[in-house]
Amino acid sequence: MSVPPPPAPWVVGPVTRTDFVRYQGASGDMNPIHHDEEFARAAGFPTPFSVGMWQAGLLGTYATDWLGAENVRAFRVRFKEQVWPGDTLTCHGTVLREYDQDGERRVDVELTCRRQSGGTAVTAWATFVVPDATPADKEATDVA
Repeated sequence: MSVPPPPAPWVVGPVTRTDFVRYQGASGDMNPIHHDEEFARAAGFPTPFSVGMWQAGLLGTYATDWLGAENVRAFRVRFKEQVWPGDTLTCHGTVLREYDQDGERRVDVELTCRRQSGGTAVTAWATFVVPDATPADKEATDVA
């Protein structure tokens, strides 16, 4: 088993306040700083900004589409920059190392969600069992 190469970077956006509110509704995090203009300005921000977990979710989806949700063994994130309405995000991943542990072939990956400015909004690190086939391979087999 070898680790499949990372998929092409995902480009998301430009993101909108509607994207933020949709995530808020799904997550139950209704902090007004993410949707209320007056509240955000009173808190010292120029406009509402994204819930960081939305970007973490984008990275999680990128990674599980690559290596399979059933293969996740660990996932952690670090929030670095806020994401604002109008930002365009790019998600990508790299392999850090492959190794054997607990009778499984594993891979550690680093995932990054960058803003169009080049700044990093969120970095994530994940451990996966190396899949026998990628999710895309499985989907192609299921269709055939």
